[in-house]
Amino acid sequence: MPTHPTAPALKDGDHLAAIDLGSNSFHMIVARYTLGQLRVVDRLRETVRMADGLDGKGGLSKQARERALECLARFGQRIRDIPGGRVRALATNTVRQLSSPQTFIVPAEAALGKPIEVVSGREEARLIYLGVAHAQPPKPGQLRLVIDIGGGSTEFIIGRGMEPIERESLQAGCIASTRRFFPGGKLSKKRWKDALTEIGAEFQQFAVQYRALGWQEALGSSGTHKAIGEICAAMKLTKGAITAEALPQVRDRLLMADNIQDIDLPGLEKDRRPIIAGGVLVLEAAFNALGLQRLMVSKAAMREGILYDMLGRGSDNDPRDLSAASLMQRYGIDEAQAARVEATAMRLFDQVAEAWSLNDDDARQLGWAARLHEIGLAIAHSQYHVHGAYLVENSDIAGFSRQEQQVLAALVRTHRRGVPKTAFDALPDRLLLAAKRKAALLRLAVLLHRAHDPEPIPKLELEASGESLRLILSKKWIESRPLLKADLIGEPEDMAGLGVAFRPFVD
Repeated sequence: MPTHPTAPALKDGDHLAAIDLGSNSFHMIVARYTLGQLRVVDRLRETVRMADGLDGKGGLSKQARERALECLARFGQRIRDIPGGRVRALATNTVRQLSSPQTFIVPAEAALGKPIEVVSGREEARLIYLGVAHAQPPKPGQLRLVIDIGGGSTEFIIGRGMEPIERESLQAGCIASTRRFFPGGKLSKKRWKDALTEIGAEFQQFAVQYRALGWQEALGSSGTHKAIGEICAAMKLTKGAITAEALPQVRDRLLMADNIQDIDLPGLEKDRRPIIAGGVLVLEAAFNALGLQRLMVSKAAMREGILYDMLGRGSDNDPRDLSAASLMQRYGIDEAQAARVEATAMRLFDQVAEAWSLNDDDARQLGWAARLHEIGLAIAHSQYHVHGAYLVENSDIAGFSRQEQQVLAALVRTHRRGVPKTAFDALPDRLLLAAKRKAALLRLAVLLHRAHDPEPIPKLELEASGESLRLILSKKWIESRPLLKADLIGEPEDMAGLGVAFRPFVD
C-alpha cells in the first residue's frame, strides 16, 4: 500500500496545544516537544457549564453560548502563535446534542482562531484512555478499567497497555444527571434511590460484558473523580482513593441537605457544588453495576490523550491508518485494487495540490477514501457507493473525528455515478471546497482503474486551473480501452455536480 504523507516532523522546541470543550469545563493544555518527550508548559481551565444551556430540543441558551465563546477567545489569545496543525480542539457531548452543531461551531472557531472538531463518545473514550495510560503507565499485560464522568456523558474503557479493548459512552454525566433527577435542586433519599435504579439499568447494557472481561486496577479521570476523592480524604475515609465503603458515606452526608445549594461536604470546592449530586449518583451506580471496590484517581484526562494522539498523527503510528486497515480486513476490501486506486489518486494529487491549495491532511484523507471506496460491496454491488458512505459515516472508527468521517463518507458517496446536491451538506463551509476537489481526484482514480487492470498507466498528466481540470492520457493507451474512453466522455457531466469543469485530452 502507498504510504500517506505525515505531518511535518516535530522539532525540539515546537509547541502543541490540546483543547477539550467539555460539557462542564473547557480545558487547554500547551506542551513543548523536547528530546522526543512532551513537557507541559501551560494549563488553562474554565467552568463553562455548556450542558446547563441545553434546552432538550437541541438548542443552546444565549448565556451558555456567550460563556463558551468568551472562554474560547481567551484560549485563542494564548495559542495565537502556534501553527494550526499543532492545535487540536475537540468538542464532546453537549455539542453532539445540538440539533445544528454548526451554529455553535462556526462562531466558536472564529473566537478560538482554530478549527474545532466534534468527536463521538467512543472516540472520546479512546482519547481518555490514551491520556491516562501515558500519565500512569499500566503494568505489562494488566487489564485496566478507566471511568470518566463528564458533564453530559460518562465513558467506560477497559484497556491493556496503551490500547483500549472495550469502549462505552452513556448519557449520564454530572450536570445532565443533576438536572434530570433533581429538578429545582431538590434532594431526597427516595429521589436518589429511584435515580440509582434508573441509571443502574442503563449501565447493565455493558456491565455483564465488562465484569466477564475483568480488570486488575480501576482509575477515574476528570474533575468529578478528583472532587469526590478530595471529599473522601477530607472526611478521613481514604487518602484520596474512592472505595465501596467510603462512597455511601459521602452520599449520606450529601443527602443531609434538602437542596443542592445547601450541600455541605468537606473538601468540596464551591464551583463544584451545583453538580456534585449528579457526579456522586453516577459513580455510585457504576460501583454497583461493576462491583467496584476501589477506584484510584488519575490526574490525566482527554486533553492529555489529544496531545499524545497528535504525536501519533505526526509519525508513522497514525491510529487512523490502523483503523482504515481494520475496516479493509473486516469488510473484505480488495487490497490490490485499493492500492492501485490510491497510487493513482496520489499521482493526480501531486500534480494539482499547489494549484488547488491542497495540503498533507487532504492527501491523507484522499488516501483513506481510496482505500475504503469499495467498502459498500460488502452489502451489495448495486448502489455500493451509497452503502459505503453509510458505513463510513456511522461506524465507530478509532482516531477519526465526526467531521473527518463525514469528509470520508462524502468522498466515498461521490466516487461514482451522479453527484447528489446533498452529498456535502454535513460538512462545514471551511472544508467544502477541498472536499469537492478531493472527490474529483478520487473519481478519476477509480474510473481509470474500473477494469482492475494491474498494468501501469503510461501517461497521466492532470492540470488544474481554477475549478477546471484537464486530463492528458496516451492516445494509443486509451484507444485500446473503449469502456474507459466512453466513461471519460461522460465524466464531464457527472463531475459538474462537484463544481468542476472536466476535460479529457489525448495526445
